[in-house]
Amino acid sequence: MAFMRNVNQGQRGHPSTSDILGGFADAGCSDARTFQSNGTIVFESDEPARVVELAEEAIGVRSGVERDIRWVSLTELASVVDAHGSAPDAHRIEFTLHGGGSIDGRSPDVVALTAEHRCSLVDTGPGWAVVRNDVDGEGHATPVLERLTGRRATSRGLPTLIRLVARFSE
Repeated sequence: MAFMRNVNQGQRGHPSTSDILGGFADAGCSDARTFQSNGTIVFESDEPARVVELAEEAIGVRSGVERDIRWVSLTELASVVDAHGSAPDAHRIEFTLHGGGSIDGRSPDVVALTAEHRCSLVDTGPGWAVVRNDVDGEGHATPVLERLTGRRATSRGLPTLIRLVARFSE
């Protein structure tokens, strides 16, 4: 499972669906599929990190637009959905992939930054975090995780991930 950062497929200045799928085919995953139009890509590989690295480069060449891509296994994503999908405020929850290792959500600096941005970390793992926004319709996960890690991040809402896991889990 790959998440491209800041993508709205089909809009000017963004990679097209054909650029994305072509880039993954160039990286050895000709059976990759997009999910919705937000840069979410489903693919299978024994070397997902390498595929994402190659696809990121190929998509940039094909489209002239560079975008960061992060990946997570469908199994790990399904575990996150299982743990948080039934929350009564699931519509306020975002799942974020970042390049900064694991984050301690109890750290005073983390608690202060998330409070400033009207959100909280509710779960974390290596390269990912689950963020609950305090206010309906707001999404603070990406900027908060980018500040915490100093690296680019990309987020998807939990309702989107619930649909994704339901569709692609075996």
